[in-house]
Amino acid sequence: MSVGSSVFARTPAEPAEPAEPAEPAESGPRAAQRTGPRRRRGRILLALAGFVAVLGGYTVWTNTHPVHLTASIEIEAAPEQVWAVLTDFDAYPRWNPFVTEAAVTSDDGLRRGATMRNRLEQKGETSTFTPTVLEASAGRELRWLGKVGPGWIGDGEHGFVIERTGRNTVRLTQSEKFSGVAVPFVADSLRSDTLPQFRAMNSALKQRVERLAAR
Repeated sequence: MSVGSSVFARTPAEPAEPAEPAEPAESGPRAAQRTGPRRRRGRILLALAGFVAVLGGYTVWTNTHPVHLTASIEIEAAPEQVWAVLTDFDAYPRWNPFVTEAAVTSDDGLRRGATMRNRLEQKGETSTFTPTVLEASAGRELRWLGKVGPGWIGDGEHGFVIERTGRNTVRLTQSEKFSGVAVPFVADSLRSDTLPQFRAMNSALKQRVERLAAR
């Protein structure tokens, strides 16, 4: 045995430092009180995120799948004669069974960007809208946009298109495109109650135009 190894063998070993006792894991009612609220907050946030995602997807779907209503009628008159009756809003209360009142409320008259105030009649009930004119082409097209709420609840784009079909005949097409989150819930009512009002207005407008044209 070498000298070095003998000396090493005779050197007393240094005593090891005592290990610090490990902190016991928290358990019991106190731990449950701390983790419980965290889990509940996590579940609430997850539920809210899911709700927002579903609502966002539903909103997009309703705006890309609108409800369309269309009604057409043939009128023996020139396009400008139909336009004259269609835009004579002061006379609406005397003949129109659907849009019983209409008026341009902004300056510069009937034009794109103008605002209106329209009163509609349906099944004995009335409603008032303040749409914005999207198109006002004399003798050809009148179109406005009405909104319910902030705009994503229910929008209605209402239009009248006048097309010449003969020497002295035209086709008037009244239509509306409904979009928004509330529309699927009233789609059946729109088809069963609102569409007949389109036809009633078309028929009354035809009678008035042809009577005035015959004078």
